[in-house]
Amino acid sequence: MTEETKTKKAAEDDDADSKSDKGGTGPEVWQQQIVDSGSVTTKTRRGNLHCLTIIGQIEGHMTAAANTKATKYEHVMPLLAALEQSDEVDGVLFLLNTVGGDIEAGLGIAELIAGMGKPTASLVLGGSHSIGIPLAVAAKRSFAVPSAAMTIHPVRMSGTVIAAPQTYHYFERLQDRIVDFVTRNCAIDKENFLSLMMKTGEMAADVGSVIYGEEAVRLGLIDQVGTLSDALNWLYGQLK
Repeated sequence: MTEETKTKKAAEDDDADSKSDKGGTGPEVWQQQIVDSGSVTTKTRRGNLHCLTIIGQIEGHMTAAANTKATKYEHVMPLLAALEQSDEVDGVLFLLNTVGGDIEAGLGIAELIAGMGKPTASLVLGGSHSIGIPLAVAAKRSFAVPSAAMTIHPVRMSGTVIAAPQTYHYFERLQDRIVDFVTRNCAIDKENFLSLMMKTGEMAADVGSVIYGEEAVRLGLIDQVGTLSDALNWLYGQLK
């Protein structure tokens, strides 16, 4: 091997090491992460943030229809545990646009988010309906764009329902779990949240309420109206 060849090879090795040290943060890597998991990690001088999307239907033990966008709890739960332990991630941003879904799965994900020690922020975009509300308030700081919508309604259940007092008691206890979680993780009180949940006359053929960005902040459900840059700036501010 000539001296010129050795020099060229050494330069190539140094370039490869440099790219490796940066952790592979280029657009191609980001694109692959998004395709694989609907999430992406970015590394900057201000800190390393992981962005995770929670979209469509929260899928539980039953698989969602083939033509339905879904967030799978068996993917999200271990990812959250890994993010909490990772030395390469300083904070997590959750982008929400969900129609709700499985109560147990959604509440389980929300409990994991609420239990994270790292800075976390949620940003409600199109909507965060039903069990998506606990997911929105679980982060340490919640944001909603002005056009964001949040639908609050009583617990629903599909499939066979046995007309017995025990069924009603189960529904009531399940709803209490959701109400308790929401009121523990945001500024709204139980009485106001229940009144929104049981409101009549607002939703056609249904019971509940639809509230939007600024109203959600006024009610104490969301911390502040904001955009992507607001959520990112808050997270970076927590890393100082």
